[in-house]
Amino acid sequence: MDMMSRIAALTAECLSNTWPEAQGLPSADEIRGLLAVPPDPNMGDYAFPVFRLAKALRMAPPKIALTLCEAWKHADVARVEAVNGYMNFFLNRVNFARDTLTAVLEAGENYGSSDLGAGKTVCLDYSSINIAKRFHIGHLSTTMIGHSLKRIHDFLGYKTVGINHLGDWGTQFGKMICAYKKWGSKEEVEQGGVSEMVRLYVKFHEEAEKDPALEDEGRAWFKKIEDKDEEALSIWEWFKDVTLRDTARVYELLGVEFDSYAGESFYNDKMDVVIDELREKGLLTISDGASVVDLSEDKMPPCIILRSDGATLYATRDLAAAFYRKNVYNFDKCLYVVAYQQDLHFRQWFKVLEKMGKEWAKDCVHVSFGMISYEGQSLSTRKGYVVYLEDLLEQAQKKALDIINEKSPNLPNKEEVARQVGIGAVIYTDLSNNRIKDIDFHWDRALNFDGETAPYVQYTHARCCSVLRKTVDMNLPEADYNALADDEAQALLRLLGRFPDVIKEAAEKYEPSMITRAVTDIAQAYNKFYYEHRILDEDPAAAAARVALTRAVKDVIKRGLWLIGIEAPERM
Repeated sequence: MDMMSRIAALTAECLSNTWPEAQGLPSADEIRGLLAVPPDPNMGDYAFPVFRLAKALRMAPPKIALTLCEAWKHADVARVEAVNGYMNFFLNRVNFARDTLTAVLEAGENYGSSDLGAGKTVCLDYSSINIAKRFHIGHLSTTMIGHSLKRIHDFLGYKTVGINHLGDWGTQFGKMICAYKKWGSKEEVEQGGVSEMVRLYVKFHEEAEKDPALEDEGRAWFKKIEDKDEEALSIWEWFKDVTLRDTARVYELLGVEFDSYAGESFYNDKMDVVIDELREKGLLTISDGASVVDLSEDKMPPCIILRSDGATLYATRDLAAAFYRKNVYNFDKCLYVVAYQQDLHFRQWFKVLEKMGKEWAKDCVHVSFGMISYEGQSLSTRKGYVVYLEDLLEQAQKKALDIINEKSPNLPNKEEVARQVGIGAVIYTDLSNNRIKDIDFHWDRALNFDGETAPYVQYTHARCCSVLRKTVDMNLPEADYNALADDEAQALLRLLGRFPDVIKEAAEKYEPSMITRAVTDIAQAYNKFYYEHRILDEDPAAAAARVALTRAVKDVIKRGLWLIGIEAPERM
């Protein structure tokens, strides 16, 4: 049991012993949720606000806090003080150090894992790249937020299903085939990959401006795909294969994998069931020839299910996909990691699910995020300002290698460390702030070894590894935890003790940046401790305690970085 849980349990016990007849007293779990860390360590290590007890006990909060403090009898807490309706707990620092390090070191890199999600399934829809288009920096957030949330839920015992809902359907593919037949070749597409397909697509639109009849040819080729024409389907499938081969390089660099690549086209034969059920339940109405679900009472525009020409839309496919995922995976949550601009779209079709009487509609969650700009400039495909993700990641590795050559020219495996640092810098930048905030990517910030960055946290991990390497041949005695009673060690121990809660909170709020913040705080606290105290002290028992703390920090940083998709080099 971690210290916060123990204090909560002891407080609940103290409450029930002091007022055995009282009704409506909070449970240990409820008290744990109310415990806070005071902003000033002089106010205690933890604080419990007793205000919500006033009604049940018919007593003023300051009097409740004072009565509880007088009744407190547990040795894990050195003292308790009543201050303005708060119980402030001052821990027995030696016991706290011993118990926290025992918990971390016994679990190792699994510290913070749990069976919270045992027997539950979470589907995660993220990345969702478009076929025949290059993977650009705009896909970074959906990819890395989704990937991190998948790891977080895995770590908490959930079964996860990572889904890359490919954009692989639409008239543009008819145009692509038309362009390929007129101006392309198999060899050029195989060699040039997505870049060659993009060239052909641009060529199509340039030529269509001169000859509008080309648009009809493009539509005709897409009709052939819809009608399962053998040649059209073969080329279309080939385009998908070539695109996925190209993007596989990027996913490999990012360490991202998926369990399913079922895209839009996968649901072509699964929409009629949904449309029929909407009709049967009287939810479809005709508006300007289109079949829609009226959402006026929910203060939203109608959700269009079928256009006037009978064509389906994104909402139709998303509904079909949700039905399929519920039927196949029986998810407890289905997360859609998609930019906030699509908020209305998700609110609309989630509401349609609700109107259809699907109780599980509440389990579909839009995990939205902000936009990304590059060196102060907004990205725009239409204006031709695009930063391709593969180019960005290659540049990141090169810049990291330049820094390593300057600072640590004799470092072994420089290229491998440059890969870890460069890729980590890009991912950290994306996951360092609340996901709904817009991001402006700057190289000087991302690769700064002294700021709140991946290189800084990775360097702290490498520093811990360096300390531990020095102890390999040392025969250290049993640790003397009195050596960790100082303010710097205690601040660090509090952060380590809270780490399991951070993981759970990150899962509850779908917010990987909470873990990014936690590992950064731990790195900063360790470096402060490192500069204030000799780790390998002349006193072997004190050294053993500080080495144990260093090992705990190393394990937690490594796991925290892994949870957000970043590797932890052992030498830098």
